[in-house]
Amino acid sequence: MPHRNAPLTETGRLRLARCVVDDGWPLRRAAERFQVSPTTAQRWASRYRQLGEAGMRDRSSRPHRSPRRTPTRTERRIIKVRVLRRWGPARIAYLLRLNPSTVHRVLMRYKLARLAHLDRATGRVIRRYERSEPGALIHVDIKKLGNIPDGGGHKTLGRQAGRKTRSGAGDSYLHNAVDDHSRLAYSEILTDEKKETATAFWTRAQAFFAQAGITVQRVMTDNGSCYRSRDWRDLLTAAGITHKRTRPYRPQTNGKVERFNRTLLDEWAYARPYHSEQERRDTFPGWLHTYNHHRGHTALKGKPPASRVPNLTGQYT
Repeated sequence: MPHRNAPLTETGRLRLARCVVDDGWPLRRAAERFQVSPTTAQRWASRYRQLGEAGMRDRSSRPHRSPRRTPTRTERRIIKVRVLRRWGPARIAYLLRLNPSTVHRVLMRYKLARLAHLDRATGRVIRRYERSEPGALIHVDIKKLGNIPDGGGHKTLGRQAGRKTRSGAGDSYLHNAVDDHSRLAYSEILTDEKKETATAFWTRAQAFFAQAGITVQRVMTDNGSCYRSRDWRDLLTAAGITHKRTRPYRPQTNGKVERFNRTLLDEWAYARPYHSEQERRDTFPGWLHTYNHHRGHTALKGKPPASRVPNLTGQYT
């Protein structure tokens, strides 16, 4: 495909070549007529003599030979290490005594998936999915978080002084529920992860989704004891909700709420130094509102979760 400032298109090349070959124009005259150099005019005339109209098409700039290309044996070793050990270009390069850019070029040439797209346990490409409507699947999980002692922790006082105040601060448990389709999140900071706490949280979470016009059909959790309890089972069964559990040691299956946990830590829990646990908790409702209503989500093309939940404000019946 010729660039926008190219003096000749395929049709122009053909006209130039015919003037030289068929009509007998001198190269300089033809070059001046089509505003190109005599060398260019000679090239297209020669191709026209050899190939006819087909010779006027663009050719690949790829060389016919690559004498300095990485040997096939070395490429096979790079691919073998990548497949078996799932290492990045830098680690593979150190092992095989190569340049990391060379390893990266080989991996790109053979179109091997990025490590971020692979399941580290099996090496298979992660199969991503998204339910077609809100409520089709809700991801539920618990994130344990250490409390900040009064006066601040190590981020405020420094590592050595913060270690002394850490003892006795205790832990908090963030119970999170994320809708698979819209990424709408409901979260609470609670004192434990017992079955009574988990079931009470889900009762409030279900009411939150119902107020937003979302009818929950399925819930996915890990294999924690609170989610294997009879109380949890009976609560979902009474509401007509199907309970799905992830495979053991496979948190990727519940990846949307796991990703929410990471976002929560990066943008709220550890976003700035806090002087007390209460100070951090006071900012949590505002952060959660921003996440649901204003923060652009990469999976939603930069739009917030509220853009996929028309009745989030409850203004429609």
